[in-house]
Amino acid sequence: MASSAVAVRRAVQRYASVLLAVTVAAAVWASSTGDIGVRSPLPGVVALVLAVASGWAAGTIRTRRWPLFLAAAVGWLVLAAAAAGVVASYQAGLRLRGRRLAGFLAAAALVLAGGVLVGLEVGGTRRITTATTGNVLLLAACLVGLPLVFGLWVRARRDTVAALRDRAERLEREQEARADRARAEERTGIAREMHDVVAHRVSLMVVHAGALEVTAADPATVEAAALIRTTGRQALTDLREVLGVLRQAGPAVVPERGIDALDELIGESRAAGLRVSRRDEGVPTALPVTLGRTAYRVVREALTNVRKHAADAETVVGLHYLPDGLEVMVRNGPSEGGAALPGAGQGLLGLRERVELLGGRLEARPVDGGFLVRALIPLGGAA
Repeated sequence: MASSAVAVRRAVQRYASVLLAVTVAAAVWASSTGDIGVRSPLPGVVALVLAVASGWAAGTIRTRRWPLFLAAAVGWLVLAAAAAGVVASYQAGLRLRGRRLAGFLAAAALVLAGGVLVGLEVGGTRRITTATTGNVLLLAACLVGLPLVFGLWVRARRDTVAALRDRAERLEREQEARADRARAEERTGIAREMHDVVAHRVSLMVVHAGALEVTAADPATVEAAALIRTTGRQALTDLREVLGVLRQAGPAVVPERGIDALDELIGESRAAGLRVSRRDEGVPTALPVTLGRTAYRVVREALTNVRKHAADAETVVGLHYLPDGLEVMVRNGPSEGGAALPGAGQGLLGLRERVELLGGRLEARPVDGGFLVRALIPLGGAA
Protein backbone atom coordinates (compact mmCIF):
# COMPACT_ATOMS: atom_id res chain seq x y z
CA MET A 1 0.00 0.00 0.00
CA ALA A 2 2.77 2.43 0.95
CA SER A 3 4.80 1.53 -2.15
CA SER A 4 1.84 2.25 -4.45
CA ALA A 5 1.31 5.64 -2.78
CA VAL A 6 4.99 6.48 -3.27
CA ALA A 7 4.77 5.44 -6.92
CA VAL A 8 1.73 7.68 -7.47
CA ARG A 9 3.48 10.61 -5.75
CA ARG A 10 6.57 10.18 -7.92
CA ALA A 11 4.46 10.01 -11.06
CA VAL A 12 2.64 13.22 -10.12
CA GLN A 13 5.95 14.98 -9.43
CA ARG A 14 7.41 13.74 -12.70
CA TYR A 15 4.49 14.93 -14.83
CA ALA A 16 3.49 17.98 -12.76
CA SER A 17 4.69 20.43 -15.42
CA VAL A 18 2.76 18.61 -18.16
CA LEU A 19 -0.41 18.51 -16.05
CA LEU A 20 -0.08 22.22 -15.24
CA ALA A 21 0.43 23.13 -18.90
CA VAL A 22 -2.58 21.11 -20.07
CA THR A 23 -4.79 22.50 -17.30
CA VAL A 24 -3.89 26.13 -17.99
CA ALA A 25 -4.25 25.72 -21.76
CA ALA A 26 -7.65 24.07 -21.34
CA ALA A 27 -8.81 26.80 -18.94
CA VAL A 28 -7.73 29.57 -21.31
CA TRP A 29 -9.42 27.90 -24.28
CA ALA A 30 -12.62 27.25 -22.35
CA SER A 31 -12.67 30.85 -21.14
CA SER A 32 -12.09 32.31 -24.60
CA THR A 33 -14.76 30.16 -26.25
CA GLY A 34 -17.40 30.95 -23.65
CA ASP A 35 -17.47 27.52 -21.99
CA ILE A 36 -16.38 29.29 -18.80
CA GLY A 37 -17.74 32.79 -18.20
CA VAL A 38 -18.51 35.17 -21.09
CA ARG A 39 -17.39 34.51 -24.65
CA SER A 40 -14.33 36.52 -25.71
CA PRO A 41 -14.45 38.71 -28.84
CA LEU A 42 -11.04 37.41 -29.89
CA PRO A 43 -10.84 35.36 -33.12
CA GLY A 44 -10.58 31.61 -32.69
CA VAL A 45 -7.03 31.45 -34.04
CA VAL A 46 -5.87 34.14 -31.60
CA ALA A 47 -7.62 32.35 -28.74
CA LEU A 48 -5.93 29.09 -29.73
CA VAL A 49 -2.52 30.78 -29.86
CA LEU A 50 -3.16 32.33 -26.45
CA ALA A 51 -4.17 28.97 -25.00
CA VAL A 52 -1.07 27.23 -26.36
CA ALA A 53 1.24 30.06 -25.26
CA SER A 54 -0.28 30.17 -21.80
CA GLY A 55 -0.03 26.41 -21.39
CA TRP A 56 3.58 26.35 -22.57
CA ALA A 57 4.55 29.21 -20.27
CA ALA A 58 2.86 27.53 -17.31
CA GLY A 59 4.60 24.23 -18.07
CA THR A 60 8.08 25.79 -18.10
CA ILE A 61 7.47 28.24 -15.28
CA ARG A 62 8.96 25.88 -12.65
CA THR A 63 12.43 25.79 -14.24
CA ARG A 64 12.76 29.23 -15.85
CA ARG A 65 11.92 32.74 -14.72
CA TRP A 66 11.15 34.63 -17.91
CA PRO A 67 7.93 32.63 -18.67
CA LEU A 68 6.59 34.32 -15.52
CA PHE A 69 6.45 37.65 -17.29
CA LEU A 70 5.13 36.14 -20.54
CA ALA A 71 2.30 34.34 -18.77
CA ALA A 72 1.54 37.39 -16.66
CA ALA A 73 1.43 39.72 -19.65
CA VAL A 74 -0.85 37.39 -21.62
CA GLY A 75 -3.12 36.78 -18.66
CA TRP A 76 -3.44 40.40 -17.61
CA LEU A 77 -3.79 41.98 -21.03
CA VAL A 78 -6.39 39.48 -22.23
CA LEU A 79 -8.80 38.34 -19.55
CA ALA A 80 -9.47 35.19 -21.55
CA ALA A 81 -6.06 33.97 -20.40
CA ALA A 82 -6.57 34.92 -16.77
CA ALA A 83 -5.47 31.44 -15.63
CA ALA A 84 -1.98 32.10 -16.95
CA GLY A 85 -1.81 35.34 -14.97
CA VAL A 86 -2.87 33.57 -11.79
CA VAL A 87 -0.19 30.88 -12.23
CA ALA A 88 2.43 33.53 -12.99
CA SER A 89 1.55 35.51 -9.86
CA TYR A 90 1.69 32.40 -7.68
CA GLN A 91 5.08 31.38 -9.08
CA ALA A 92 6.38 34.94 -8.63
CA GLY A 93 5.51 34.84 -4.93
CA LEU A 94 7.05 31.40 -4.68
CA ARG A 95 10.33 32.09 -6.49
CA LEU A 96 11.13 35.81 -6.78
CA ARG A 97 12.80 37.85 -4.06
CA GLY A 98 13.89 41.41 -3.44
CA ARG A 99 14.27 43.60 -6.52
CA ARG A 100 12.91 40.96 -8.88
CA LEU A 101 9.71 40.69 -6.87
CA ALA A 102 9.39 44.49 -6.77
CA GLY A 103 9.91 44.63 -10.53
CA PHE A 104 7.25 41.98 -11.02
CA LEU A 105 4.74 43.99 -8.98
CA ALA A 106 5.53 47.17 -10.91
CA ALA A 107 5.11 45.34 -14.20
CA ALA A 108 1.84 43.86 -12.96
CA ALA A 109 0.49 47.31 -12.15
CA LEU A 110 1.44 48.66 -15.57
CA VAL A 111 0.01 45.68 -17.45
CA LEU A 112 -3.22 45.76 -15.46
CA ALA A 113 -3.66 49.44 -16.23
CA GLY A 114 -2.96 48.78 -19.88
CA GLY A 115 -5.40 45.89 -19.91
CA VAL A 116 -8.15 48.09 -18.51
CA LEU A 117 -7.49 50.75 -21.16
CA VAL A 118 -7.47 48.14 -23.92
CA GLY A 119 -10.76 46.75 -22.66
CA LEU A 120 -12.32 50.19 -22.73
CA GLU A 121 -11.04 50.81 -26.24
CA VAL A 122 -11.92 47.46 -27.80
CA GLY A 123 -15.43 47.15 -26.36
CA GLY A 124 -17.58 44.15 -27.30
CA THR A 125 -18.96 41.59 -24.91
CA ARG A 126 -15.74 41.75 -22.89
CA ARG A 127 -15.78 45.54 -22.62
CA ILE A 128 -15.08 46.88 -19.17
CA THR A 129 -17.89 49.38 -18.86
CA THR A 130 -17.37 50.04 -15.18
CA ALA A 131 -13.62 50.49 -15.07
CA THR A 132 -13.70 52.20 -11.76
CA THR A 133 -10.94 52.15 -9.20
CA GLY A 134 -12.78 49.48 -7.23
CA ASN A 135 -13.01 47.18 -10.25
CA VAL A 136 -9.34 47.63 -11.03
CA LEU A 137 -8.44 46.79 -7.45
CA LEU A 138 -10.69 43.73 -7.53
CA LEU A 139 -9.08 42.62 -10.79
CA ALA A 140 -5.62 43.13 -9.31
CA ALA A 141 -6.58 41.16 -6.21
CA CYS A 142 -7.93 38.23 -8.23
CA LEU A 143 -5.14 38.03 -10.81
CA VAL A 144 -2.16 39.21 -8.73
CA GLY A 145 -2.79 39.75 -5.04
CA LEU A 146 -4.31 36.48 -3.86
CA PRO A 147 -2.08 34.10 -5.87
CA LEU A 148 0.98 36.21 -5.02
CA VAL A 149 0.21 36.13 -1.29
CA PHE A 150 -0.43 32.40 -1.46
CA GLY A 151 2.92 31.89 -3.20
CA LEU A 152 4.67 34.00 -0.56
CA TRP A 153 3.02 31.95 2.21
CA VAL A 154 4.07 28.67 0.62
CA ARG A 155 7.63 29.94 0.22
CA ALA A 156 7.76 31.18 3.82
CA ARG A 157 6.51 27.82 5.05
CA ARG A 158 9.10 25.96 2.98
CA ASP A 159 11.85 28.28 4.24
CA THR A 160 10.73 27.70 7.82
CA VAL A 161 10.72 23.93 7.38
CA ALA A 162 14.15 24.07 5.71
CA ALA A 163 15.52 26.25 8.52
CA LEU A 164 14.16 23.88 11.17
CA ARG A 165 15.63 20.91 9.32
CA ASP A 166 19.02 22.61 9.03
CA ARG A 167 18.94 23.50 12.71
CA ALA A 168 18.08 19.94 13.69
CA GLU A 169 20.87 18.57 11.51
CA ARG A 170 23.34 21.10 12.93
CA LEU A 171 22.36 20.22 16.50
CA GLU A 172 22.68 16.53 15.69
CA ARG A 173 26.16 17.08 14.24
CA GLU A 174 27.19 19.09 17.29
CA GLN A 175 25.86 16.40 19.61
CA GLU A 176 27.75 13.71 17.69
CA ALA A 177 30.91 15.81 17.85
CA ARG A 178 30.54 16.23 21.63
CA ALA A 179 29.94 12.50 22.01
CA ASP A 180 33.03 11.73 19.91
CA ARG A 181 35.14 14.07 22.03
CA ALA A 182 33.81 12.49 25.22
CA ARG A 183 34.55 8.99 23.91
CA ALA A 184 38.03 10.05 22.83
CA GLU A 185 38.75 11.55 26.25
CA GLU A 186 37.44 8.44 27.99
CA ARG A 187 39.51 6.14 25.78
CA THR A 188 42.60 8.26 26.39
CA GLY A 189 42.01 8.09 30.14
CA ILE A 190 41.59 4.31 30.03
CA ALA A 191 44.76 3.95 27.97
CA ARG A 192 46.69 6.13 30.43
CA GLU A 193 45.52 4.11 33.44
CA MET A 194 46.26 0.79 31.75
CA HIS A 195 49.74 1.97 30.82
CA ASP A 196 50.52 3.36 34.26
CA VAL A 197 49.19 0.38 36.24
CA VAL A 198 49.01 -2.81 34.18
CA ALA A 199 51.97 -2.25 31.89
CA HIS A 200 54.18 -1.25 34.82
CA ARG A 201 53.38 -4.36 36.83
CA VAL A 202 53.70 -6.72 33.87
CA SER A 203 57.07 -5.16 33.03
CA LEU A 204 58.25 -5.81 36.59
CA MET A 205 57.06 -9.41 36.28
CA VAL A 206 59.03 -9.87 33.06
CA VAL A 207 62.17 -8.37 34.59
CA HIS A 208 62.01 -10.60 37.68
CA ALA A 209 61.26 -13.67 35.56
CA GLY A 210 64.29 -12.90 33.40
CA ALA A 211 66.50 -12.53 36.45
CA LEU A 212 65.19 -15.80 37.89
CA GLU A 213 65.83 -17.54 34.58
CA VAL A 214 69.48 -16.52 34.73
CA THR A 215 70.17 -17.19 38.40
CA ALA A 216 68.07 -20.29 39.12
CA ALA A 217 69.90 -23.60 39.39
CA ASP A 218 66.87 -25.87 39.06
CA PRO A 219 66.07 -26.64 35.37
CA ALA A 220 62.34 -26.75 36.10
CA THR A 221 62.54 -23.30 37.67
CA VAL A 222 64.50 -21.98 34.70
CA GLU A 223 61.89 -23.37 32.32
CA ALA A 224 59.02 -21.87 34.32
CA ALA A 225 60.78 -18.51 34.51
CA ALA A 226 61.37 -18.55 30.75
CA LEU A 227 57.69 -19.28 30.17
CA ILE A 228 56.68 -16.42 32.49
CA ARG A 229 59.06 -14.04 30.74
CA THR A 230 57.83 -15.03 27.27
CA THR A 231 54.19 -14.81 28.26
CA GLY A 232 54.75 -11.45 29.92
CA ARG A 233 56.48 -10.06 26.84
CA GLN A 234 53.58 -11.25 24.68
CA ALA A 235 51.15 -9.64 27.10
CA LEU A 236 53.05 -6.35 26.85
CA THR A 237 52.90 -6.54 23.05
CA ASP A 238 49.16 -7.17 23.11
CA LEU A 239 48.68 -4.40 25.66
CA ARG A 240 50.66 -1.97 23.51
CA GLU A 241 48.41 -2.74 20.54
CA VAL A 242 45.29 -2.20 22.64
CA LEU A 243 46.61 1.09 23.98
CA GLY A 244 47.37 2.23 20.44
CA VAL A 245 43.80 1.51 19.42
CA LEU A 246 42.41 3.36 22.44
CA ARG A 247 44.44 6.45 21.59
CA GLN A 248 43.41 6.54 17.93
CA ALA A 249 40.68 8.99 16.96
CA GLY A 250 39.02 6.73 14.42
CA PRO A 251 37.99 3.08 14.54
CA ALA A 252 40.78 0.56 14.30
CA VAL A 253 41.14 -3.17 14.54
CA VAL A 254 43.57 -4.91 16.83
CA PRO A 255 45.31 -7.79 15.05
CA GLU A 256 43.62 -10.86 16.50
CA ARG A 257 44.22 -14.54 16.12
CA GLY A 258 41.68 -16.85 14.64
CA ILE A 259 40.76 -20.48 14.81
CA ASP A 260 44.00 -21.51 13.09
CA ALA A 261 45.94 -20.43 16.19
CA LEU A 262 44.08 -22.76 18.58
CA ASP A 263 46.85 -25.37 18.55
CA GLU A 264 49.39 -22.72 19.52
CA LEU A 265 47.08 -21.51 22.30
CA ILE A 266 46.67 -25.05 23.61
CA GLY A 267 50.44 -25.53 23.43
CA GLU A 268 51.00 -22.43 25.55
CA SER A 269 48.50 -23.73 28.10
CA ARG A 270 50.28 -27.08 28.23
CA ALA A 271 53.60 -25.32 28.72
CA ALA A 272 52.00 -23.48 31.65
CA GLY A 273 51.15 -26.83 33.27
CA LEU A 274 47.57 -27.47 32.11
CA ARG A 275 46.50 -30.90 30.92
CA VAL A 276 44.61 -29.97 27.75
CA SER A 277 43.45 -32.14 24.87
CA ARG A 278 41.57 -31.27 21.70
CA ARG A 279 38.72 -33.17 20.05
CA ASP A 280 37.02 -31.96 16.89
CA GLU A 281 33.87 -33.28 15.22
CA GLY A 282 32.43 -32.77 11.77
CA VAL A 283 34.08 -31.72 8.53
CA PRO A 284 36.32 -28.64 8.92
CA THR A 285 35.22 -25.85 6.57
CA ALA A 286 36.33 -22.31 5.87
CA LEU A 287 34.79 -19.99 8.44
CA PRO A 288 34.24 -16.21 8.40
CA VAL A 289 37.04 -14.25 10.03
CA THR A 290 34.75 -12.80 12.69
CA LEU A 291 33.49 -16.25 13.67
CA GLY A 292 37.04 -17.60 13.89
CA ARG A 293 38.15 -14.73 16.12
CA THR A 294 35.17 -15.20 18.41
CA ALA A 295 35.81 -18.94 18.70
CA TYR A 296 39.45 -18.25 19.58
CA ARG A 297 38.39 -15.76 22.26
CA VAL A 298 35.98 -18.29 23.78
CA VAL A 299 38.70 -20.93 24.05
CA ARG A 300 41.28 -18.45 25.36
CA GLU A 301 38.99 -17.09 28.08
CA ALA A 302 37.89 -20.58 29.11
CA LEU A 303 41.50 -21.80 29.38
CA THR A 304 42.40 -18.68 31.35
CA ASN A 305 39.62 -19.50 33.83
CA VAL A 306 40.90 -23.08 34.08
CA ARG A 307 44.40 -21.82 34.93
CA LYS A 308 42.92 -19.55 37.60
CA HIS A 309 40.52 -21.96 39.28
CA ALA A 310 41.38 -25.55 38.28
CA ALA A 311 44.96 -25.69 37.06
CA ASP A 312 45.29 -29.39 37.93
CA ALA A 313 42.08 -30.51 36.19
CA GLU A 314 41.79 -32.41 32.92
CA THR A 315 40.53 -30.06 30.21
CA VAL A 316 39.06 -30.80 26.79
CA VAL A 317 38.76 -28.29 23.95
CA GLY A 318 36.35 -29.28 21.21
CA LEU A 319 35.08 -27.84 17.93
CA HIS A 320 31.95 -29.22 16.32
CA TYR A 321 31.52 -28.13 12.70
CA LEU A 322 27.82 -27.84 11.91
CA PRO A 323 26.14 -27.18 8.53
CA ASP A 324 24.94 -23.78 9.72
CA GLY A 325 27.52 -22.81 12.31
CA LEU A 326 30.20 -23.82 14.77
CA GLU A 327 29.96 -25.18 18.31
CA VAL A 328 32.89 -24.40 20.62
CA MET A 329 33.25 -26.35 23.86
CA VAL A 330 35.79 -26.16 26.71
CA ARG A 331 35.19 -28.51 29.63
CA ASN A 332 37.37 -29.19 32.64
CA GLY A 333 37.01 -31.87 35.28
CA PRO A 334 37.00 -31.43 39.05
CA SER A 335 39.99 -29.79 40.72
CA GLU A 336 41.82 -31.17 43.72
CA GLY A 337 41.91 -27.75 45.31
CA GLY A 338 44.53 -25.07 45.74
CA ALA A 339 44.53 -21.31 45.80
CA ALA A 340 42.55 -19.75 42.99
CA LEU A 341 43.83 -16.64 41.25
CA PRO A 342 41.67 -13.51 41.44
CA GLY A 343 39.71 -12.49 38.37
CA ALA A 344 37.97 -9.37 37.17
CA GLY A 345 34.68 -11.15 36.66
CA GLN A 346 34.13 -9.59 33.24
CA GLY A 347 35.52 -12.27 30.92
CA LEU A 348 32.46 -14.47 30.48
CA LEU A 349 30.16 -11.46 30.39
CA GLY A 350 32.16 -9.93 27.55
CA LEU A 351 32.22 -13.27 25.74
CA ARG A 352 28.46 -13.64 25.99
CA GLU A 353 27.96 -10.17 24.51
CA ARG A 354 30.40 -10.91 21.68
CA VAL A 355 28.71 -14.21 20.83
CA GLU A 356 25.22 -12.70 20.96
CA LEU A 357 26.29 -9.95 18.57
CA LEU A 358 26.83 -12.72 16.01
CA GLY A 359 23.40 -14.19 16.70
CA GLY A 360 24.71 -17.05 18.84
CA ARG A 361 24.44 -18.06 22.47
CA LEU A 362 26.93 -18.85 25.21
CA GLU A 363 26.49 -21.36 28.03
CA ALA A 364 28.74 -21.35 31.12
CA ARG A 365 27.86 -23.57 34.09
CA PRO A 366 29.29 -26.11 36.56
CA VAL A 367 28.99 -29.75 35.49
CA ASP A 368 30.10 -32.96 37.29
CA GLY A 369 32.37 -31.08 39.67
CA GLY A 370 34.04 -29.17 36.86
CA PHE A 371 33.00 -26.37 34.54
CA LEU A 372 31.63 -26.16 31.00
CA VAL A 373 31.82 -23.27 28.55
CA ARG A 374 29.96 -23.85 25.30
CA ALA A 375 29.22 -21.38 22.49
CA LEU A 376 27.05 -21.94 19.43
CA ILE A 377 27.81 -19.40 16.69
CA PRO A 378 25.79 -19.39 13.44
CA LEU A 379 27.41 -18.76 10.08
CA GLY A 380 24.82 -16.17 9.09
CA GLY A 381 25.56 -13.85 11.98
CA ALA A 382 29.25 -13.60 11.07
CA ALA A 383 28.68 -12.88 7.37
